[in-house]
Amino acid sequence: MPHISVLSKEISELIAAGEVIERPASVIKEVVENAVDAGAKHITVEIKHGGTTYMRITDDGCGMQAADVPTAFLRHATSKISAKDDLEKIYTLGFRGEALASISAVAKVSLLTKRREDSLGTRYDINGSIPDGDPEATGCPDGTTIIIRDLFYNVPVRQRFMKKDVSEANAVSQIVQKIALSHPDIAFQMIRDNRLEFCTDGSGDLYATIYAIYGKEFAHDMIPVEFDDGYLNVTGYTCKPLYAKSSRSFQFFFINGRYVRSRVCSVAVEGAYENLIMTGKFPSCVLMISVNASDIDVNVHPTKAEVRFTNEKNVADGLYFGIKNALIQSGLIYEFRIQPQKPVTDWTAPVPETLVFSQPPLPEVPIPVSSPVEEYVSFEAIMSDNNINDKNKISITSPVEKLEPIKTTAPNDHKEVFVDVSDIEIEEMENEIINTSYDEISIEEYQESVHNENANKNTSEITDNISASSEIKEEHHDTSIRVIGEVFKNYIIAEAENNIVIFDKHAAHERVIFEKLRAGTAGHSRQMLMTPVKLLLSTDETDALQNNGKLLSGMGFSFDFENSPNILVTGVPVFAQDLNIDEIVTEIARNIVIGKTNPQPSYLDDTFHSIACKAAIKANDKNDLIELQKLANEVYNNENIRHCPHGRPVMFVITKHELEKQFRRI
Repeated sequence: MPHISVLSKEISELIAAGEVIERPASVIKEVVENAVDAGAKHITVEIKHGGTTYMRITDDGCGMQAADVPTAFLRHATSKISAKDDLEKIYTLGFRGEALASISAVAKVSLLTKRREDSLGTRYDINGSIPDGDPEATGCPDGTTIIIRDLFYNVPVRQRFMKKDVSEANAVSQIVQKIALSHPDIAFQMIRDNRLEFCTDGSGDLYATIYAIYGKEFAHDMIPVEFDDGYLNVTGYTCKPLYAKSSRSFQFFFINGRYVRSRVCSVAVEGAYENLIMTGKFPSCVLMISVNASDIDVNVHPTKAEVRFTNEKNVADGLYFGIKNALIQSGLIYEFRIQPQKPVTDWTAPVPETLVFSQPPLPEVPIPVSSPVEEYVSFEAIMSDNNINDKNKISITSPVEKLEPIKTTAPNDHKEVFVDVSDIEIEEMENEIINTSYDEISIEEYQESVHNENANKNTSEITDNISASSEIKEEHHDTSIRVIGEVFKNYIIAEAENNIVIFDKHAAHERVIFEKLRAGTAGHSRQMLMTPVKLLLSTDETDALQNNGKLLSGMGFSFDFENSPNILVTGVPVFAQDLNIDEIVTEIARNIVIGKTNPQPSYLDDTFHSIACKAAIKANDKNDLIELQKLANEVYNNENIRHCPHGRPVMFVITKHELEKQFRRI
C-alpha cells in the first residue's frame, strides 16, 4: 500500500476551492452576498468575457480595517458566527468563511476597502493564495471593491470545462437578478461587457424590482400575495393562471432573504393552482418567506442553495393558503352558489287588491269621416266586361309615383283599357313595354333564343375550364402524377400512370414539414416578422438558443438577444407564422437544454412533430388545385415520405387492374 501523507496547503486549498467556486457565477454569488451582509445600499457588478477574465464588485458597505484584510483571505475566517450555537440561528447569507479563501486560490484578486470613519483605505493583492506584498494605504471610496482576474489560471483542468462566454455571462446575470429580488431595498447595477444589463432603484418596492429586471409584461401578469399564520409569513407576487410558464424557471423562493430551491414550496404553490392552469404549465412567483431561523437548516448544501424545514407541513400549508387567498381576492377563483328555488306561485289564489290593475279611461278622440273612395274593379272583371263605361275606368295606384299607365289592346274587342300594375315587377313591366303585342314574337322563337343563349354560355364556361386545366397541366407537365380533385375535403385523388393515388392531405403535409425541419432546409422559407415577438426565457433556455444559432437558422428561426433575458423572435418559418410562437420557441429551447451541448436533430423530433402537426393544412380546409398538385408532387416523388410522423400512411394506390376487376372487365 502506498505511503499515506498529508496533502500540501496549495493542493488542499485548490480541492476546497473546487467545492465552492465552480464558475464565475459562483464568485459573484459569494462576493455579492458578503456585500449584502456588510450593509451595502448600492452594489455594482461588472464582468467581461463572461467573467472568465474580469469581474468587479463594488459596494458602499461598512468596509474593513487594515488589520483584518489579510485575515479575511484565510480559510474559515468570518465575522458572522463565533460559537457552535450560532449555527442554529443564521440570519446572514454567508457564515462559513470560505469565499475569499477559495476565490484567491484560483484567481488573481485585488481588494480595495475603506471604513467611513477612516481617512484612507487599504489595498491588498493576492494571487493563487500567495499575497503580493503587505496591505498598503490608498485612497478609495467608502465600502469595498474586489477585482478578480483570470479565473482558474492555475487550474487548467477547470478551464477546459468552462462554457462559452455568453453562457457564463447569463449565469452571472441570473445570480445577480436573484439577489436583487431578495433585497429590493438595495440598488443593484449589472454591467456586462461595458453595457448596462439592468439596474434597480433600491426603493424597497418588490414590484418595482420585478419590473426593472424582467420587464413590463412579466410584472403586469403578477398579483400580490400577503399571508401570515403566526408560524409563516409570506409576501410577494404570484402570476395570474392565464400566464403560467412552460417550466419552473420563474419560481423564486426567498427564505429569510436567501434564494433557495425547495421542492416543498413548489408543490405547495402548484397545488394552489390546481385546475386553474393547463397540464404541463407551471405558475411563476416571487415569494418572500419569513420563518424562525431555528426552524430551518441552511447548512445542507455547499452553495447554501437548499434548506431543510423542521415542520414541512406548516410551510406547505402557509404557502398554499397564501396563494389561494391571493387568487380569490383578485377575482381569479370564483365560488358558485346555487340560488334557493323560489316558491311555486298558486295561480288559483285570488289576486290581492293592491295588485289589481285598472285601465284608466281613454281620452275621447274625434274620428274623422272619410269621403267615399273611388271604387276599384279587378282586372278579371275588366277583361270579362265588354261594355266598359268611361266612369269605370281604373286609375293606376302603385308605389312608383312616376309610373305611367300602360296602354294595351284587349284580345276580344281591341279597346283601350287601363290596368292596375302595382303588383307587377319592374322587369316584367319593362319587358311588357318592349313587347307591346303578343303577336310580335312566338313562344317557339322565344324558347329557341333562350336555348341558344344557354348553349353559348355553357360553351364559354367549358372553354374557360379547359383553358384553366390546360394551364395547370402545362405548369406541371414534368410530373408523373396528375391531381384530379378532392373528396370529403380531406383526400386528394390523383392519377399516376396506370394507378389511382389517394392522399391524406393533412398527414402528407405534416410529413413534408417534418422532413424540412429535420433536414434543416426550412430556413429557405423564413418569414421575417414586421413586429418581433418578445419572449422571457430562463438563463438555460436563452443559452440554448444563443449557442445553437446554426441549428435554429436551418429550422427557419432568427432571434435578437440584445435585451436578455427578454429575447426577440425576428423570423420564423413561413408555415409557422400563424402558430403560437411563444410555445414553439420555449419547447425548442427546453429540448435543446435536454440535449445539452451540440444537440442533434433527434433530440428535437418531438418538437418537430408538434410544429408540423399544428402547421399542416387540416381537413375541411379549402385548397385550390394548384396547392394540391404541389403537395402531391412532393409526396409522390419522395420515397422517404410514406408515413406521417405519427406512423399513419399518407397515401395508398389503386391499380388499374384492381379497378377493372371491380367492374368485372377482367
